[in-house]
Order: sequence, then structure tokens, then C-alpha cells
Amino acid sequence: MKKLDTSVVVTELVSASGIEYKSERTMKLMSFDESQRPIGIQLFGEDPEILGRAAAVAEAEGCDFVDLNFGCPVPKVVKKGAGSAMMKDPVQMQKVLAAVKGSVKVPVTIKIRTGWDSNTRNALEICNIAYNEGIEWVAIHGRTRAQSYTGFADWDFITDIKAKAKLPILGNGDILTPKQAVLRLEQSGCDGVMIGRGCLKNPFIFMDALSLWRGEPLKTVQRDYVSLFNSLKTELVAHCDEHITGIQLRKFAAWFSTGYPGAAQFRKNLFQSKSNEEIMDLANEFFASVGNVEQEDQSKDEFLMGGHG
Repeated sequence: MKKLDTSVVVTELVSASGIEYKSERTMKLMSFDESQRPIGIQLFGEDPEILGRAAAVAEAEGCDFVDLNFGCPVPKVVKKGAGSAMMKDPVQMQKVLAAVKGSVKVPVTIKIRTGWDSNTRNALEICNIAYNEGIEWVAIHGRTRAQSYTGFADWDFITDIKAKAKLPILGNGDILTPKQAVLRLEQSGCDGVMIGRGCLKNPFIFMDALSLWRGEPLKTVQRDYVSLFNSLKTELVAHCDEHITGIQLRKFAAWFSTGYPGAAQFRKNLFQSKSNEEIMDLANEFFASVGNVEQEDQSKDEFLMGGHG
């Protein structure tokens, strides 16, 4: 994504408890290289002291900012009181923010949802707490935790919060095309937009959205999924074991194929493949066959719209 013009990236979710117990797998999740800056290490947890110590470790790893995730709806995270469950307890959230801010010198950012459910959409209250604790920005996903990823993100709500908040706001949710990214940015007044699942189908979304935003013609970069996919494999092999590499290759090949003719059969073949070499052969053959065919908009496909941490 960084090579394709995204501006700021964050790591995947990193457990503060995992850092506390020096889990090798957890520590590896924080790794990055210089080409990916500016980069934030994204933490989750529920205990202020543990999160504070984890943030200090993240800072020592060299990140540009620490990002606290209070938006994740996944049950195994929520049941411990972390992720979006923290929105039910603003007092505890204030303690967490104070502890983390007091532990690091780099900026601290947070991601939240509109609220826990439709009866408790307290994002503005959380934004005020964040402002008082010196948080750099708040990214708001336009759904409640109860909605998970169903329905549609409420951008009217995000727009209202942006108008009232005292700190920078990033809007997030259902940005699936470059034009949507620019439109949301213009209409909401947000200081930026955050793109998640939209890049799974179209990894060129950042590049195109920036060009549209700047009023520049779209870059004439060949939409070459064969080269892109092989580049992705190189990155995965460098950072993952063979088993994890295979899982990631299958997932990204399936996502990238969305909207192309024959995608359903390709995905079926993909998940029946026996080796990483077979995955690459199938992917290279498929992406070479679609050439410059226009992708259909199938961004509401269920497999594409599920949560990804």
C-alpha cells in the first residue's frame, strides 16, 4: 500500500498483553521498515498500566505514533473489555489515554466507532475526552459495535461529530472507490479519510484518490495485478513462514479478483490448491487472462465485507 501512495499506515492489531509477556509472535507484528514511514503501531487492551508500558515498547521500536484501537468489534477482543467495548466505559478510556500519553513522547491517536449501540452513540463525548488528554486525532468508523460491518456507515453522524469536535477527525467506513474517498472528504469536512477494506479489491485506490483530490489526471500506472501480486509474494516471504504466506496469498488473490469474469471459479480453485507454488500459478494465469478488463463493482460481496481486525 505504501508503494501505491497511501499517506499513513498502521500495523495490524497488536496485543498490549502480548507485549507485556514478550510473546515472540506479538513482537514480530510490530516490525516495519524505513520505507513505510510515517507508521503507527496499533495497540489494543483494557488495562491502563499494561497499555502504557506497551506504548513505551512501541515507541522504542521506532514508530512515528501509537494508535489505540477502540473500534474493533471482534468478540475475543470485546469480551476482555478491549476494542469497541471500551466505548461503554468513558471513565476507563480516560485512564487509558492518560496512561499512554504519560508513557510516550510520540503522538497518540485513537480509532473509535459511533458508539456501542444505537442507544449509546457517544463518539462526541469520547472525542472531548481525547482532546483533553492531548490525543492527536480520532478516526471514527461510522457504525456502532452492535452493527459490526452490517448496514452502512453513517457519514451524516461523522460529519456532525467533525463539526463539533475540537481535534482532527478522520472519517472511515464504506470507502470503496477513489471518487467516494474524495466525496466523503469534501462533504464531511473531515481532516482525512481512512480506507480499510476498499483497498482489498482495489489496491490502487490511494493513488487514484490522491490524484482526484489534487485535481490531477489519474496516473497512467498500468493496473498490472500480475506484477503487483508477485511483489506482494516477495514481501510475504520476507516476513512470514510458508503456512502464513499461503493463507495471505489465497486471501489477497481472492480479494484482488473481485469483479473480474470467472472470479468465483478462480476462488474455488484457489482454496483447493495444495501449495504456494500452485497458488502463484493459478493467480498468475488468472490475472494475466483478465488483462485490462474493467472490474465490476461487487464491493458488497460478503467475503469482502467481513471484518479484518
